[in-house]
Amino acid sequence: MAVNEAVKSTETLEPTGERPPQLRAARVRRQSVIKFVILFFTLAFLFVPLISMLVFTLRHPLSGRWSLAPWVAIFTGNGESLGADLTVLWQGLGASLALCAVTVVLMLLLMVPTMVIVHIRSKALERAIEWVATLPLTIPAIVLVVGLGPIYRWLSSSLLNTNPIWLCFAYVVLVMPFAFRAIAVGLNSIDVKTLVEASRSLGASWPKVFFRVIIPNLWQSILSASFISIAVVLGEYTVASLLGRMNLQVALYQLGQSNSQISTAMSLLALLFGVVLLVALDLISERVAKSKEGK
Repeated sequence: MAVNEAVKSTETLEPTGERPPQLRAARVRRQSVIKFVILFFTLAFLFVPLISMLVFTLRHPLSGRWSLAPWVAIFTGNGESLGADLTVLWQGLGASLALCAVTVVLMLLLMVPTMVIVHIRSKALERAIEWVATLPLTIPAIVLVVGLGPIYRWLSSSLLNTNPIWLCFAYVVLVMPFAFRAIAVGLNSIDVKTLVEASRSLGASWPKVFFRVIIPNLWQSILSASFISIAVVLGEYTVASLLGRMNLQVALYQLGQSNSQISTAMSLLALLFGVVLLVALDLISERVAKSKEGK
């Protein structure tokens, strides 16, 4: 009995490995301070330039007078009072919106069937396609223009014309890395082979398998790829400028030569539109996740 009591007493004296509450609280406070500092500097890095742009659109750089005239000019479509012709802005905006639609359609027609077939048939070929799809990330846009320039000169003179809509072929290449990654995440999150085999065993044709089984399970990834592609197309300048085509960013540059405040205000609206797209994507993803959990 004496030996057992001695053993118990030594066990109670040994450290349990847990830190005292005071030390844990101090560690939590330090972590909170570090997180706050990192978050503060990150938000400052992101929002200080945007706030500066907003102030620039409201305060005239020479007279210092505060005015909403640039914003009024954009929403009313009349910039004559500020010495700016907004026709080029509407032309660039229309061209970019059309490019967004055509680029997204071409990207989906090219990427989704190819990735689904390769994902089912060959993992080795899937890795090769991944390498090709992500290659534009490593090639600067100006280098792409050097290769695309002769092709577009031939297309413009022989087959097509100089309409900005034909930039969609170059933009499909630019958005391919982002679209590939978004669709690949969706394919890896479901058992595509099992779905295909089960559908085929029940007598479904390949078109039915693709449109009635696979696409409904991939629509969230398809939506993500589409939104990211739209954001990339709206912000693209280098290819359109060097190829001599008009889009939103080229129009903003030209408008900035006559009135930089209106150009900056329109740039902020374009950024806001991109943020709205990403927030909408996040809300849709959250809604889908909650609906699946509810089922």
